[in-house]
Amino acid sequence: MSHDHTPKHTHGHSSSCCGGDHNHGHAHHQPSEGRADLSGPAESPIVVEVTRGSLVESVHRARACIVDAGGHVLARWGDIDAPVYPRSAIKSLQAIPLVESGALDAFGLGDEELALACSSHNGEARHTELARSWAERVGLTLDDYECGAQIPYDPATAEDLVRRGEAPTAFHNNCSGKHSGFLTTAKHKGERLKGYVRYEHPVQQRILGVMEQMTGQDLFGAPWGVDGCSIPTIGMPLGAIAYAMARIADPVDLPDARAEAVTRIAKAWGKHPFLIGGTGSFDTALMEAAGGAVLIKGGAEGVGCAVIPEQGIGIALKIEDGAARAREVALAALVRSTRALTDAQWARVPDLLTAPLLNRAGTRVGDVRSATGWPAA
Repeated sequence: MSHDHTPKHTHGHSSSCCGGDHNHGHAHHQPSEGRADLSGPAESPIVVEVTRGSLVESVHRARACIVDAGGHVLARWGDIDAPVYPRSAIKSLQAIPLVESGALDAFGLGDEELALACSSHNGEARHTELARSWAERVGLTLDDYECGAQIPYDPATAEDLVRRGEAPTAFHNNCSGKHSGFLTTAKHKGERLKGYVRYEHPVQQRILGVMEQMTGQDLFGAPWGVDGCSIPTIGMPLGAIAYAMARIADPVDLPDARAEAVTRIAKAWGKHPFLIGGTGSFDTALMEAAGGAVLIKGGAEGVGCAVIPEQGIGIALKIEDGAARAREVALAALVRSTRALTDAQWARVPDLLTAPLLNRAGTRVGDVRSATGWPAA
């Protein structure tokens, strides 16, 4: 089965995390002078601990890495070469064909729709109305969406639906923006809409080619499964995911069309943090505090990514037990280690670094916090 690898390119950079000989021009070499070789034991370290009273009641282990756009691993914890499912953390990569194919511009769509394509939103009115208007502009109906209906993540919105006696629709699905992007691209290219979520459909094959190019991996034969919204999720090394994020942060070695696409995606991602998540979401809160200095995207089963544009680096994280509470605290700690935000910015969102553990009465009885000494400064 062939993959759509347009545009063709080679990029000449390499790293131990981003290998693969899929005609991507990698030449393996030693770490740059002045950078430590941080490879260590494969066992994932304890990165988050949960306290209750004076006792550490539970702990979470993780794999993580920080990589630059040249493919150099700047820091690593645990095995970053074993494949993980990136889930929704890489929606920015899946949005590339929407821009690169010309579909976004052909239908007169803009930054808000592009941000929604990268989101895992709460299903609030601003999200669903944008998804609905997008569908109308492109000539889509709810029947075209194969992501399934979902009760909104936002409790107030969900309660309001119940009060009105309305059932949720595919527009409430946290992935409706991503699916709007898939359908828009398919319609622009004259491809069948039915079955666009299937592995062999041109939409998914095109995305597979983009992911190979951005991660520097040969993903033919890679493990894959079906995500919560019905599309394929492809297993790939954590280090390769961080590398792809770094290339969004600094697209210097990408071909012009690809560099333009990821630059537009990064701009939309940072410009509309509310659309990425919504009220009370970690991604939105951290990006609003960062003021564009950091782009964040979480995924199911404890996966998270960050893009630091000013430093040209990408971060990828996998919590071993899949806990979202650990992903959020650990990702915040990793971002803090890069010093991309000031102390004043962190002061606006203290609960992101140390999340309060509340009992049913709303009393703080403990904390979810970074383990002592992790990540090292």
